[in-house]
Amino acid sequence: MVIFILCSCSNKKTQEVTAVRLDLSKNYQRAFDYLEKGRSDSAFIAFEKIKSLAVEAKDSLNIARSLIQMAFILREVGDYYASQEFSLEANRYLDSTDTTHKTYFSSNYNSLANVTSALKDVQNALEFYDKAIQYSTDSLNTKEFLNNKARTLSDAGKGNEALRIYEQILNDRNKNDNEYARSLTNYAVEREKLDKKYNPLSDLQKALRIRLGRNDQWGLNSSFNHLALYYEDKIPDSALHYAKLRYDIVSRLKKPDECLKALYQLIAVSPEDKAKTLFVRYRALGDSLQRVRSKSKNQFALIRYEVERSKSANLKLEKDINDKLYSINMQRLLTIGGSIVVSILGIFGYVWYKRRKQRLLLENNNRIKEHQLKTSRKVHDVVANGLYRVMTEIENRDDIDREGILDRLEGMYEKSRDISYEVPTSDRIDTQLYNESLGIMLRSFATENRQVILAGNDLEQWTAVPVNVKIEIEQVLQELMVNMRKHSEADRVVIRFERATDILHIYYMDNGIGIPSNVKKGNGLNSIVNRVESIRGKITFVNEQRGGLKVHISTPIS
Repeated sequence: MVIFILCSCSNKKTQEVTAVRLDLSKNYQRAFDYLEKGRSDSAFIAFEKIKSLAVEAKDSLNIARSLIQMAFILREVGDYYASQEFSLEANRYLDSTDTTHKTYFSSNYNSLANVTSALKDVQNALEFYDKAIQYSTDSLNTKEFLNNKARTLSDAGKGNEALRIYEQILNDRNKNDNEYARSLTNYAVEREKLDKKYNPLSDLQKALRIRLGRNDQWGLNSSFNHLALYYEDKIPDSALHYAKLRYDIVSRLKKPDECLKALYQLIAVSPEDKAKTLFVRYRALGDSLQRVRSKSKNQFALIRYEVERSKSANLKLEKDINDKLYSINMQRLLTIGGSIVVSILGIFGYVWYKRRKQRLLLENNNRIKEHQLKTSRKVHDVVANGLYRVMTEIENRDDIDREGILDRLEGMYEKSRDISYEVPTSDRIDTQLYNESLGIMLRSFATENRQVILAGNDLEQWTAVPVNVKIEIEQVLQELMVNMRKHSEADRVVIRFERATDILHIYYMDNGIGIPSNVKKGNGLNSIVNRVESIRGKITFVNEQRGGLKVHISTPIS
């Protein structure tokens, strides 16, 4: 009988594992079909489904595989930070001691390096390429990773190191034609940068012949690009010929990014009358690509939000079911007891449990409210005041700097994203340019009818000031300027910075109406006081008899 039960349980478990594997296989097929059809959003959802199934089955490898594929998709739509996040999470599910995982490690590290390189983080990108090479079990993949590493070194100004890697690939006996042609092209371009006596033409043409023979479309795109660049200052007609060939190739490949680059090159080498027509096409394609990219990022952000919301709902449902089961079991236990003593103890335990649950729930609600309040303050201080600055600039300037305003709006978007992901603000501050960015922020409140005068805002002034103090000071000053703009009616503002030993002094003065005595401190003034106190500082507000306001802030910097 016991043997029968054990066999039945074993057969049931085997059937469940088989069903999960079949479901995973179907979803993988569906996901890759979507990718082939260019439906990356549907593919992303399919890989998320695979991940959920793998989590349920405690299948760490398939969790990692799905995360790697989702990172690839996010990289293709230009969401580099999200792609990094998914790649790093995938690594946590892979086992470095398992040889079957090495292929996934190498592929994931290469993708992570490409994204990191695109974000201009050269040092970490090079480390990720080294890890991709370390885990690679395929010589062709290794050459690809080496080529990527060399390209990053070249972009970072380390041409000699890049050249040595290209030479290493070219001297390898196990040559692959496509990889050899790519390395030869990169070698020729890099060597020309370092050695002005070297003529890269023969190597570039050799690489072109190999790619023509193998009908390597992406390789031909690269060859035509570099040959057009080579002839640009030598034989304009040849440059135009190769630029046209390149544009024809990428048009067939249907890659908008590459089409944009090819069009730009074609404009540069075309006659003036042709260039004008091409420029109209270039601008239309660029605008279209920007719209598509923005739409894709928003779309994937929404998909991720819906996935997380669905997970939260499932967890809440599971918790409700567990709570109900727990209550049922408690009632059964009390019924089975049967005695007065046990009943009393059971009632006592039940009451204690309810009170404890209420207390924990109350504490949890308080923590949530506190977190929401903290986030709201961050949004007010960082995003709302930043938007107010942009609104002020648009209101007071006839010649609107569209690119500058877009950059600042993008910066506020990044800051709001950091708040939602709880990324420390200090990760984004550039200590070398702090005084410049602070000056730009303060002067942005100047208008034709209002002067903003700064004194003592020098790089040396901020050298020894801790990062957290800089962050709080910037928010305090921004809040002061916003309040000035809204309420003071001032036409002259003077801000002076002074450092004495280990104390930083900031003196603010305007000739506005000051702070009326019957006015209660609002969120803005409270925020200013709280921020100054958070860095162990002191702040005083003084209304001038003849009108105006003086503020003195002092804070230790040691």
